[in-house]
Amino acid sequence: MARDAYDAAVQTLQAPLDSVEAVADSLVDLFPVSGAAVSTIGELLGNQTVSASNEIAARLDELQFDLGEGPCWDTLATGRPVLAPNLHELPETRWPVFGAAIPRDQVGALFAFPMLVGPLQVGAIDLYAAAPTNFEPLQTKQASRLATLVARNVLRLALAASHDEPRPESKHSRRKIHQATGMVLAQLETTADEATLVIQGHAFATGQPMMKVAEEILAGRLAFHSGPSGIEERR
Repeated sequence: MARDAYDAAVQTLQAPLDSVEAVADSLVDLFPVSGAAVSTIGELLGNQTVSASNEIAARLDELQFDLGEGPCWDTLATGRPVLAPNLHELPETRWPVFGAAIPRDQVGALFAFPMLVGPLQVGAIDLYAAAPTNFEPLQTKQASRLATLVARNVLRLALAASHDEPRPESKHSRRKIHQATGMVLAQLETTADEATLVIQGHAFATGQPMMKVAEEILAGRLAFHSGPSGIEERR
């Protein structure tokens, strides 16, 4: 990456942005990767992809949200970059569920960087390369710096949006999952956490994204009830 391109990116991100939708594309231009995604993760802003350079990057984020494991979760837990330069050599014990779901014919390496604002965990930047590759120490440092600047913009925009009129929903919004969780909660008379686990478990068992399962629930094509053998689905 040319130093002037990195400096220009820093200068752009240091100023308040009106939107972060184009950030993922800019990251692909700066680093030796095939795709990028920027996501909020955790209790502060919820789990949602706010910028993705392509569908593979968005899907990798969605898988991590659905399965609750992966480099984005690890980078927030440790506060440090997570680098997996060769997924062909990934130990089976690392991300056992997410690792098995990665489309290895399209993704050969994964890199994640925490988006932090002081002690606040805003989310993560997730980068992937189609073939195994590595980040040089300088590239890792630069990506970490950019992640911090992106985090400030994401948080600022979220705070501003909380006082403004609702904006058009992002195509990566997970609002439907939250709505479906409320419906399952009512159907089973259980907690929100268990209702989420029911949706997550059904998605895993049927090989679907949680978003698709949520859409089935909201459309009334899928429901759950407590039967003699436990929680059962009802169509």
